[in-house]
Parts: sequence; structure tokens; C-alpha cells
Amino acid sequence: MTQSGMTQYRDFGVEGILRDELTRGDAIIDSAAPILRHLLANDDHSLFGDEVVARVRGMVGHLADQMLLVQAQSAGSEDIETFLGDRREVLSAQLIDHPALLAHLHVLALEWQLTERLQGRAAIDTVLSPLLQALIASPDGAVAAVAMAMLAAQARFIQQVRRMELPLCELPGDLFHVALLTMRSCAVEEEQGVAEAAEASLRGTFDESRSRLGLASRLVTTMGGGAVAALSVAHAGVAIFLTALGLASGQSRGMAAMATNERQLGRLALSLRAAGLKSIAVEEQFALFHPDICLPEGFEQLRADRAAAILAMSAPALNG
Repeated sequence: MTQSGMTQYRDFGVEGILRDELTRGDAIIDSAAPILRHLLANDDHSLFGDEVVARVRGMVGHLADQMLLVQAQSAGSEDIETFLGDRREVLSAQLIDHPALLAHLHVLALEWQLTERLQGRAAIDTVLSPLLQALIASPDGAVAAVAMAMLAAQARFIQQVRRMELPLCELPGDLFHVALLTMRSCAVEEEQGVAEAAEASLRGTFDESRSRLGLASRLVTTMGGGAVAALSVAHAGVAIFLTALGLASGQSRGMAAMATNERQLGRLALSLRAAGLKSIAVEEQFALFHPDICLPEGFEQLRADRAAAILAMSAPALNG
């Protein structure tokens, strides 16, 4: 969707341009997890940024340590560090082998990177956005309480990703389940009872609705028709914007986050239009993410339902 690209594909019309961009973007997304898994295993960072790879590696290790710590406590181990050290590498390697979990961690690392970049480029606060501030001041006590919880969760997220950490309780429910099954599968036969006790303990404290992503979804859903305000990244902040974009465009939040990448130009334009934004609003949002890229000629003629239909033909694994 550069100027040269627009000239090359002009005869196909705006839908053809965007469909072609989406197809190329899908191939990139589907190849991301295998490439990232290879980099984590081999320390070869030539295709992905060192920062993203390091953060994903750190989050995997932190997830493993949290599960192993509960195992060690269930076993009554007197040497916690040795217990973790003897098992960390095996469990981390097994966690990396789960494409959906790896893709989720990749998205979180990219979200953090985007949050930092937009703070520097457009002064978009990493934690307290104008929308969140307004929701905190809502006369509806329930909405204000969720907004306050979201503020605290977002502040923790920024600090945790900087430290290359991710609490188990912040995983989506299906991935939390995957992590615990992986923990149990890695336990040697004589430690199966300990692993099962640790699993029961962890499940007993898990509540997805209290996670950062759960809170963001509740906030956007509660806004009803007013959720269009969350489709402005400058107004809503990155975290709430990505949740709103995923919900409004019929995609997963992870796919909405991927759409902001510089190699997913067509997906971002289609997502914003499918979410119901007018052409001028799409241009405004697009410019924040890609200030040097123009939308293709004739984009204003693309209807929201057509954008949604084109997106629906795309099926990278991350969108499942």
C-alpha cells in the first residue's frame, strides 16, 4: 500500500488491492509462530527483533517458574531454587511447542512495543487514556469500578512486560488450561501427585474475568453503542483500542493487534472499515500507526460489509 504499490494494483480496484495485501499478511502471520519457536530454541534472531524474542522467552520462563513454584510448595521442597532449576528448561521447552500459547505471548510483546512507540510518537499514555479517565469518573459505580481495575491491570502489564514477566492469571482461560496440562505432562511419574495438587491449587484461584484482557472486554461491551469511542487509539489507549477493534471487526484481539504491524497494512485498513469507521476516521487512525503510508485510491468507496466479507475469507491460525 505504498505509492508504488497503489500504482501497480490500481486496475484491480480497492478491494483487489486490499485482498492481495491481506493474503500476503496472512502468510506472514501463519509463519510467525514456527519462526519464533525456532528463534527461541536456537538464539537466531535474524528474522525477529531481539527485543520481542527476549520478552517472549522471558514470559515463557516466568510462566514455567510460577507453576514449578506451586509444585515445589506442594511437594514440601526445602530447596525451591534447585527444584525450579532442575525442571525449568524442560517445561519451558514444552510450553514453547504450543503454537497458540506462543502466538499469544508474541502478541503481548508486540502490544507492549506498540504502546511504547505510540507514546513516543503521539504522546499516547501507556496506562491512563482519556477514555479510561472518563469511565473512572462514570456515575455508574459498576462501570467506574471495572475502569479502576483496568487502570491497575494496565499499569501492572506495562511493568511486567518490561521485566519480561507474565502472571499465569493473565492468560486467557484456554491457554491457562494448556499451560497446566503441559505442567502435568512434564512431571515424572513419581511427581504426578504433586503436579495434580499444584494444578488444583492454581485452578482454584483462576478468574479470567479479573485479568487485564477480561476487564478490557467487559469495559468495551458495557459501553454498547458508545464503544465507537474506543476505536480511537489516541482516545482509548492501545489496550482498549485493540480489544474494541477485535470485537467490532469480528476478529480475535490477537489478530487485531497483529493488524497494526507494518506488514499488515491491508488487514488494518479492512479491520477499521469493518468495525464501522467512516473513511475519514479510518485515515486518521491509519496515520497514527503508519504516518508515511497512504490508503489506496478509492478506499472511501469500500463499504463496511464488504470489508468484513474480505476479512472473513482470511483464516490465519491466530484468528481461531
